[in-house]
Amino acid sequence: MTIGSSLWSFALVVGVLTLTPGLDTALILRTAALGRRRGAWGVVLGIQAGTLAWGALTSLGVTALLTASHLAYEALRWAGAAYLVWMGARMLIGTFRRDAADHTEDTVEDTVEDTVEDTVARGFRRGLTTNLLNPKVGAFYVAVLPQFIPAGANHLAMGVLLASVHVALGLVWSTALVAFARGLGNRLRTARARRLLDRSAGTVIAAFGVRLALGD
Repeated sequence: MTIGSSLWSFALVVGVLTLTPGLDTALILRTAALGRRRGAWGVVLGIQAGTLAWGALTSLGVTALLTASHLAYEALRWAGAAYLVWMGARMLIGTFRRDAADHTEDTVEDTVEDTVEDTVARGFRRGLTTNLLNPKVGAFYVAVLPQFIPAGANHLAMGVLLASVHVALGLVWSTALVAFARGLGNRLRTARARRLLDRSAGTVIAAFGVRLALGD
C-alpha cells in the first residue's frame, strides 16, 4: 500500500463515519442554531483538535495502552458518560424551567446559558472535552489507523497525516452544518423552537452518555 492509496482508502472510511449523524452533529447544530456563531466554530475546532490528538496518541501507542488497560479504559468511559449525561440533562432541565417561566412563544428567552458570552474558547473547550472523553474514538483509531500505515512509513508522521484527512473532512461537513443551522435564522430562536431544539439535542447527548455507560 502506497501513501496515496492509504490516504484515499482512509478518507472513504472516515468519510462515512463523518456523515453519520451522532454526538458531534447534535452539538454543532445546537450551538449554531442558537445563533452562537463563534461558539459553534469553537465546538468544531475543539472536536477536530481532539480527533488530531487521538490520531497522534494512537501513532505513539498511547491509546493502545489505554485499550489494553481495563481500569484506564473504564475510568475514561465513566468520566465521558457522566459528562455527556450531565450536559444533556442540563439542556433538558433548562427547557422545563423556561416552560415554568411562562414566556411568550416568540420571545428569545433569557437563560443562564444565554448570558454566557459567545466565544470560540468556550466552544472549543466543550468540543475538545466531548471528543477526548469518548474512549470509543480512541478505540476506533486503535483498530483502524494501523491498517492504513504503509510498511516502512514513520508511524507518528503517517498517523497525524491520516488524522488530518479525518479533520479536513470533518471541517467541510461541519461548515455545511453551521451554514444550514444559521440559514434557518430566527426560526430556530423562538421560545418553542428553542425548547424543541434543546430537548432534541439534550436527549441525543444524554442517550450517548447512557450508551457509553452501558458499554454499547
